[in-house]
Amino acid sequence: MAGWTYKDAGVDRDAAALAKDLIRRHARSTFTPGVVGDIGFFGAFFRLQGFRDPILVSHTDGVGTKLRIAALMGRFEEVGQDVVNHCVNDIFTCGARPLFFLDYMAFGRLVPERVEALARGMAGACRAAGCALIGGETAELPGIYRDDDFDLVGFIVGAVERDALLTGQGIRKGDVLLGIPSSGLHTNGYSLVRRIFRIEEDPSVLARWVPEVGRTLGDALLVPHRPYYPLLVPLLPYAKGMAHITGGGLVENVPRILPQGLGARFHLGAWEVPPLFRLIQREGRVEEAEMFRVFNMGIGMVVTVAPTAVDAARRALPEALPIGEVVEGEGVSFAP
Repeated sequence: MAGWTYKDAGVDRDAAALAKDLIRRHARSTFTPGVVGDIGFFGAFFRLQGFRDPILVSHTDGVGTKLRIAALMGRFEEVGQDVVNHCVNDIFTCGARPLFFLDYMAFGRLVPERVEALARGMAGACRAAGCALIGGETAELPGIYRDDDFDLVGFIVGAVERDALLTGQGIRKGDVLLGIPSSGLHTNGYSLVRRIFRIEEDPSVLARWVPEVGRTLGDALLVPHRPYYPLLVPLLPYAKGMAHITGGGLVENVPRILPQGLGARFHLGAWEVPPLFRLIQREGRVEEAEMFRVFNMGIGMVVTVAPTAVDAARRALPEALPIGEVVEGEGVSFAP
């Protein structure tokens, strides 16, 4: 009788080797002049260049339970884009240019085609941001994840000149809050959404056509996290601070960039909340305050500028909307 093998225990080394070959092809397409060497060594190398007095900015983040929507729909490229865009957006709030990105992918059962779709999404987002995908880890973990379950996490390093670092410390009372429209839910609030629509009990609801959003529910929920880095570079000369509106919404994220003693007041009529958010609110009977704590409500990034810089900033990016102002006090308030 033959002895046990690793494959008998649920780990397929041949599938892992194929997956890594597929990843390597996509990763190489993102290489920038700073990359040293190739994919596959025990460490990834990057040579910092083009900066006088650089500050390195690093971040790690995941996609959350949006991954369940991807798994149920058998579509993985979008969440590959998500994990890169989320990480790039976060370090860009400091003014940092993304340099390189690494990923962590873990599966209950490793399917090379799924891995390639994730890598294709990550590589496309990295190329769009001028960021190199230089390494990562792919793991098959039966017993930790069920067959179709997986996790996806990103790690990014960027750099900014010391004298251009955005910390929000120059923000003053009366400064204007410019809102940049989001592309959807991005990567937050999916645990609540899955519960409201009972997606785990009946995944077929994802195929339901939603007239007010002009697509199926599943398509609307899988819209990738918008990449703000290339879009907002022209606003950097005017920005005093930037907040990426992720988990916690406007309520929790904008105060992170405000100096002590200052708060934010938003005008609810200054932008139109996209229909998808109102659908979620209606179907789940979710209170307005809870919606603003869980979701971005149509605003993906908030840029703080001086009142005298508003016109110039909006010329640089016409879709930037004045949605509020910095006020005395702390926290966030909403006005009609």
